[in-house]
Amino acid sequence: MIAGNAQLDTDEALVRRAKRGEYSAFETLYERHRALVYRFAYQMLPRRDDAEDITQEAFVRAYQNLDRYRDEAKFTTWLLRIVTNLCTDRSRMSQRRTNLETQEAAGALAWMTIGIQDDPVENLEGDRRMHAIKTALGALPLHHRTAIVLRDIEEREYDEIASIFGCSVGGAKLRVLRARRALRDRVAPLIGETTT
Repeated sequence: MIAGNAQLDTDEALVRRAKRGEYSAFETLYERHRALVYRFAYQMLPRRDDAEDITQEAFVRAYQNLDRYRDEAKFTTWLLRIVTNLCTDRSRMSQRRTNLETQEAAGALAWMTIGIQDDPVENLEGDRRMHAIKTALGALPLHHRTAIVLRDIEEREYDEIASIFGCSVGGAKLRVLRARRALRDRVAPLIGETTT
C-alpha cells in the first residue's frame, strides 16, 4: 500500500494527474519545488523581487506547457530549463541594472557564510573571501553564472546540466570549467592573489 502511494506521489505521476486536469497535483509540485526554483532564480538574478517574479512565472509557464513535458527528463530538469530561459530573458531586459545587481549580490549567498569558527581573524578572512566570491559571481556573464550555480551551488549532475543547456555532457563539463576559470580570474584580484 505504501509503495503504491509512493508511486502516485512521484513528480512524473503528479504531472500525469495535472495533465488530466487535477490541479491539486500541480499544487503539490509547486509546494515541492518552489524553494528550489526560488533559490536557483535568486542565484541567477540576485534580487528578491526578480527571484519571486521568476518563481511565479516559471510555475505558470510550466502549468501552461505541461503537454510539452516528456518523461525523458526529470521534472526538475525541465522546470530549471524554464527558469534558466526566464532568467536569461530578464537579464537581457535589465542590463542597465547590472551595477545595482552586483552590489546586491553581496547578500545573495549569505546562507553559505554562516560559520562555526570562533577565531575572529579567520572569520574576517572568510568573510572577505566570500564577499569577493559573491561580487565576482554577480559580475559574471549569465551563462557562466548559470553553470556555476547549477554545478557548484545546486550540485546538479553533468547530465542534468547538459539537458538544461541543451548540449552534450562533454559540453556541460566544458561550460562549467570555463565558468570556474572566469570566476577564479575575477576573484583573484579581489583577494589579492595572482592567477597562473
